Amino acid sequence: MVQQPIQLSLQPLANMGTIALPSARADSPQAVRHIHLSYDNANSETSALKLILALEPGWEHSEGKIEFVRFTDGITNTLLKAVKRRPGCSEQQIDQESILLRAYGKGTDILIDRERETLSHSLLASKDLAPPLLARFDNGLMYKFIEGIVCAPEDLRRQEVWRGVAKRLGEWHARLPISAISSEPSLHKPRTNGCTNGIDKSGEDITPDKSVPNVWTVMQKWIYALPAGTEAERLRQQSLQNELERSVKELGDTPGIGGCGYVFSHCDLLSGNVIIQPSTAAKPSDPTTSECTVSFIDYEYATPAPAAFDIANHFAEWGGFDCDFGVLPTRSQRRDFLTHYLAAYKAHLAAADRAAVSSDAAERLFADIDVFRGMPGFYWGIWALIQATISQIDFDYASYAEVRLSEYWAWRAETEGSRARGGEEMPVRERRWAQEE
Repeated sequence: MVQQPIQLSLQPLANMGTIALPSARADSPQAVRHIHLSYDNANSETSALKLILALEPGWEHSEGKIEFVRFTDGITNTLLKAVKRRPGCSEQQIDQESILLRAYGKGTDILIDRERETLSHSLLASKDLAPPLLARFDNGLMYKFIEGIVCAPEDLRRQEVWRGVAKRLGEWHARLPISAISSEPSLHKPRTNGCTNGIDKSGEDITPDKSVPNVWTVMQKWIYALPAGTEAERLRQQSLQNELERSVKELGDTPGIGGCGYVFSHCDLLSGNVIIQPSTAAKPSDPTTSECTVSFIDYEYATPAPAAFDIANHFAEWGGFDCDFGVLPTRSQRRDFLTHYLAAYKAHLAAADRAAVSSDAAERLFADIDVFRGMPGFYWGIWALIQATISQIDFDYASYAEVRLSEYWAWRAETEGSRARGGEEMPVRERRWAQEE
């Protein structure tokens, strides 16, 4: 997320009426305040100010102007930082009082379960892994601003940063229970027979023995949501459905670390969702022995998934939205990441669970990530096909979808040997993935 240099300096609005809000907030979605107002991108200044003053009415008549800073790296939501510039306060003091307002992109409820997002944020906040969730509004959330430096893709490729990411992700996977955002499988649930466009719409039956939702059922729902008005669209939808079923059959029972098949996964660890905490933001003199302390933000895609998927998905983000495959982590970089990830993972387990982590866990996980390397492209490729039909953001989702899906097909061609048999050149992404140093 990049801050635009232009700030919107606003004076408090008069005669806006009074919004009645609950007086208490607890870390559960049922207890989080709900403000019955909406953010309007076409009327950004006025609607954002109404929301902030509904949450913090004392800001209206106290000294100091209210400013909004827009962040611009996201391609789904609108993110604003609300600042109260009280006289005599330092920038650090102002930041400590600042509030983030995140408004959902139009139509994204097709892609994202907002109740699960709130459950995720509430759980993370209760464990000091997320900023306090202050309120929900009709099309978004408000939460405390996190001080720090927002990563760019090149930051993810710094050793001290990737080690910090590995450490934090290991903590997530060890500490957070998937039961907070999923339900146990109904093993005896009768199979439904719904069928649309030739696709069996049996919903969560794609993983009948797994907690739901999970990363596979999310992709299943996305495929259901794809446009299917033309023969070409229906053929593509059916092709993606076939590939999903194939992938679940091959990868759905990945045992994971210590037999823990699915973990509480972020599933969207792109650079803009990684914050380097201020005390560790400066580049160290010896990065080979240092690590940054980082936090993760934006939990709208958090869902149970194999740890290998979450880590492979993060590795894919080293190339940013430009999909620069030539900078993805090499084998040695992936091993270094996993060394720090597993150290943190085991440190946050109970002693009995720690004993279940085998001595060869790093090599097993390394191999699992290698097998999963094509799935993030499949996941985000489907997502982008839907975004191309609903989003009002100026981004070429259709082209992005093709690039991401090409990652999946290149992986399939490599693992099946069809690329080599056809005498074709190895794609840059696969060549980089196989590189040792």
